[in-house]
Amino acid sequence: MRPRVPFLVVVSLVAVLMAGCSASPAAPREASPTSTSACAAASSLPSGETTRLSLTVAGEDRLFDVHVPAGHDGTTPSPLILGFAGYRAPVGELEREVGLNDSGAVVVYPQPASSAVGTGWQGAPYSSGADDVAFTTAVLDDVESRLCIDTARVFAAGMSNGGGFVSLLSCALPERIAAFAVVSGAVYPATNPPCPDARPVPVIEFHGTADDVIPYDGGTRHDAGVVPVTLWLSQLVARNGCTPEPRSETVSTGVEKQSWTGCRDHGALVHYRIDGGGHVWPGAPGSGEHVDATTLIETFFTAHPLP
Repeated sequence: MRPRVPFLVVVSLVAVLMAGCSASPAAPREASPTSTSACAAASSLPSGETTRLSLTVAGEDRLFDVHVPAGHDGTTPSPLILGFAGYRAPVGELEREVGLNDSGAVVVYPQPASSAVGTGWQGAPYSSGADDVAFTTAVLDDVESRLCIDTARVFAAGMSNGGGFVSLLSCALPERIAAFAVVSGAVYPATNPPCPDARPVPVIEFHGTADDVIPYDGGTRHDAGVVPVTLWLSQLVARNGCTPEPRSETVSTGVEKQSWTGCRDHGALVHYRIDGGGHVWPGAPGSGEHVDATTLIETFFTAHPLP
C-alpha cells in the first residue's frame, strides 16, 4: 500500500486551497468543524494506540476498538471513521490489513455480535438479530463523549458483510454519518431497505467482477438473495437524483471508475469496477489489485462532510 498524506493534513490543505480559490462544483466542500463537548477536556484515551472498550446495548455487552492517532491533542476536532469487518472476520483483521489507522482520523472498529454460525452484522441472514444500528449509535455517543470529534466528518467503511451493513447505515443514520464506503459489499435485501425520506448520500464502492463470495451479478448466499451491484447502484442513483448514465474512465489496469454527476443536495456516487477482481479490499496486502481503495476512500471522505 502506497504512503498516504494523513486525513487531517488533507482536510487542512483543502481549507487553505479553498480560501484562495473560487468555488466550483467539483471542489471538496469545507465544513466548519462541529465539535463535541469532549474538546473542552483532555483526551481520555491514549494517542497512538488502540484501546478496547465495551458498552451495554439492549442488555448485551458489546465491544469496540478505538484507535486515536498519534499527536491527537484532545482539543482539535478530529474526523472519525467507523470500520466494519466481514462475516467471521478475526478480531483486529480489518485494522491490521487496510491501513485506516494511517489516515490521521480517529478510527473505531465495532465488533459484531455472535450467532450460532459466527459473527455478522445486522441484515445478513447469519446475523445474531442484534440491533447493530442502535449499537453503532451508542458507539458514536460514547466516543464523542471521550474524544474531540468533528461531528460533521464522521464516516463509515466496511468490507463484505461489513460493507453490506454500511449500506444499511446509509439509510438508517444519514444524519449522523457523512459519507459511506462499501468494499466487496455483501448487500442482502435486509441491508438495502427503501429509504425514500433519507437525504441523498455520498457513497464510494469497490467490487470485483470475479468475486466468488459475493458475486458482482448477484445470486444466493446463505439461502438469501444477494443484490446485484448494478441494481444497488441504480437504486442509489435514483435516491441521489443523479444523471442516470455514469462517466466512465480506466484508472488502472483492469479498473474502471464510474462516476455519476448531477446528484442533488450533496449526494455523490462513485463505483470502481475491477475486472477479474476477487473478494478482497483492493490495495490491501495480498489483494493483487491495481487500485488502493483506502487512499481513494480517504480522499472521498475528505470531500464529503455533512452538509
